[in-house]
Amino acid sequence: MAKVQQITLVSLAICLSTLLGFAAAANPEEKFIVEGRVYCDTCRVEFETKISQPIKGASVKLECRNITNEKIVSHSQDVVTDEAGGYKIEVKGDHEDEICEVSLVKSPRADCNEPTEVWRKARVVLTKADGVTGIYRFANNLGYMKKEALPECKKVLTEMGYFELQDEIGEEAEGHSTAP
Repeated sequence: MAKVQQITLVSLAICLSTLLGFAAAANPEEKFIVEGRVYCDTCRVEFETKISQPIKGASVKLECRNITNEKIVSHSQDVVTDEAGGYKIEVKGDHEDEICEVSLVKSPRADCNEPTEVWRKARVVLTKADGVTGIYRFANNLGYMKKEALPECKKVLTEMGYFELQDEIGEEAEGHSTAP
């Protein structure tokens, strides 16, 4: 008899927690805070390096589109980045059936205002139905490219293992052999 009561109590607890989960997911007053950063790609390589620079005063926005018809369901006002290139966007409601993305709007820097192809948008999941319970969501960093790469980029990229040991016309670089 005691086992039956224990099983009944455990089953009841599971059912109640599931119902509370559905109630929380349906809560239109639910809110999320999306955080991210905007940087200047000083080497024009479309990823961050140790000499990338944060962009203060860059504008970003968040848009959520219906997952089936791609129509925009909601969007934020433009948000401006702080001294460290960071931003926070408060979003209300659960967006389980939507694709939400933060995207670049404008850079204040004339020397660094070309959006990177890869990091001009960052997708964020704005629902608790995926198992993540906190209100904070972190977007990948977004970037603009500098008009011309900085001279120290060659050294930085070599340290990272990205720089080819060949000169501009494909000849073997002095002192290095590519032969096996």
